[in-house]
Amino acid sequence: MKNKAAISHLAMLLFSALVAGSFSLGHIIANDIAPAALTALRFGIAAMVLGPVVWWTCGVSRDDLTASWRYLLLGGLMGAYFILMFEGLKTAQAVSASAVFTLTPVLSAIFGYILLSQLVTSRIVVALGIGAVGALWVIFRADFDLILALDIGRGEGIYFLGCVAHAFYTPLVRKLNRGQSPIVFTFGTILGALVLTLAYGFDDLMAIDYEGLRPIVWGTLIYLGVFASAASFLLIQYSTLHLPSSKVMAYTYLTPSWVTLWELALRNPLPPFVVLLGVMATILALCLLLRDEPS
Repeated sequence: MKNKAAISHLAMLLFSALVAGSFSLGHIIANDIAPAALTALRFGIAAMVLGPVVWWTCGVSRDDLTASWRYLLLGGLMGAYFILMFEGLKTAQAVSASAVFTLTPVLSAIFGYILLSQLVTSRIVVALGIGAVGALWVIFRADFDLILALDIGRGEGIYFLGCVAHAFYTPLVRKLNRGQSPIVFTFGTILGALVLTLAYGFDDLMAIDYEGLRPIVWGTLIYLGVFASAASFLLIQYSTLHLPSSKVMAYTYLTPSWVTLWELALRNPLPPFVVLLGVMATILALCLLLRDEPS
């Protein structure tokens, strides 16, 4: 069990790095393609990648198909998350949006208690508080006037609603899994998301000028489908089965740091240093959460 927990921690470390790329790349193409169409295409790519892997490894049994509504429910939550994410990235900066994402551990801990009766220790409460303060510092751009006025950007507000869906999804995976392997459960969730996003974004998909799309759009779509969807879903599904929800989502605190590195690599401007202090606070929150191993 300890080995599985250690692997889960490594999986979530990789998860946070992969997810960070979707913020920086997604911000670049957010106005090139409608969020619903973008989300449907990424799930289509993810399904094409995972389908053969499932077929060659464990296959899909009759038991895996029982209560298929579970995949639609989980897929619907993730579809809503990604649509709202890219809608928010139309106006929100990548670092700011990634800071909003770090609020999900607080929400996930709440949903984990409601759905799974997972309790949190005093250290986790302190860590979540520090992480939330750091996130809000970045979201409000280190401006006390904006904080007092609760002046949240429209993009950040839209994306926050998506994060609520993501936080609910995390403990729900553990609640609804009936012994399915992570890869099969991930594939089912992606298919559920694909069906719902295709139905919701059909008109947007038909309206796309595919020949006129920039190369960066196609490159981002492949990255989102393969790494930020198929791979990251598999990583979080596996980790959720072996770690408490609050610990799984604790790794989202690393996302702003990874985004900062992505922004440097893409030669995009970074926020002022005073804003990045909030990013440092989220790293401290992660350290506190990971020290609290006893359940």
